Amino acid sequence: MSSVLEQKQQMVADIATKLRDSKATVVVDYRGLTVAAVTELRKQLREAGVEYKVYKNTLVRRATAETELTALDDHLTGPTAIAFSNEDAVAPAKVINNFAKENEALEIKAGVFEGKVVGVDEVKALAELPSREGLLSMLLSVLQAPMRNVALAAKAVADQKEEQGA
Repeated sequence: MSSVLEQKQQMVADIATKLRDSKATVVVDYRGLTVAAVTELRKQLREAGVEYKVYKNTLVRRATAETELTALDDHLTGPTAIAFSNEDAVAPAKVINNFAKENEALEIKAGVFEGKVVGVDEVKALAELPSREGLLSMLLSVLQAPMRNVALAAKAVADQKEEQGA
């Protein structure tokens, strides 16, 4: 077997592994972005712990066949870059969506979340969600509210009894 074919097979296997292992994947068309803009996007994604790569569409199609994500094939036309996140399911959508607001040339094509192919609207909706830390702080404040109310009520009762006794 030729070494070029072996390299392509290895690349398809790598893409398939990334598609399987990532919590979130976002597919974009970067046509029209300047080199400086692409460099800035890569920097923002790297800081968020997201891997960003440009692949040939034919190689990605072979990988989607291996991972049963062939619904993604419809979006693999023209220049395609893929952002993979193994840690935060919201990070790639959030970074790319915010970047696309400032750079209209960047177009979100589709995404994969929890093994399911989703469209542009779902990717944008996910991008609008608060971060994991934000959601946890919201949950914590909701859980603390009843305890705080009980404590305030107990203090009010104690203050009232103190006034009556005085």
